[in-house]
Amino acid sequence: MSEFSTLAIWAIILVIAVATYLIRLSFIHLFGRINRVPPRISLFLRFVPAAVLAALVAPGLVTPNPDVAAMVADERLVAGIVAAAVAWWRENILLTIVAGMATLWVLEFGPALVF
Repeated sequence: MSEFSTLAIWAIILVIAVATYLIRLSFIHLFGRINRVPPRISLFLRFVPAAVLAALVAPGLVTPNPDVAAMVADERLVAGIVAAAVAWWRENILLTIVAGMATLWVLEFGPALVF
């Protein structure tokens, strides 16, 4: 395993920060020059928040365990399925979060409280 100096690590962080800033600035500059966002791009941009949320949540629901039985019995996956069902059924974000967290807490801490 190679080790980097403190200066090299800070240089990498600085380069990544500048690159991220420039990428974001390019979109601000691009949309600042366009009077109206084309309808096709506007259609695609509607799905960005859902895609970002799915990208953040999905890795937390799936365990790296290759055993399917252990993955299905995982509390996080069951709570995620319950939350997805509530989101689809009621279309209420607060109710979705409460249902998912309540399911997770009951599955994780419920057996400890019973015994």
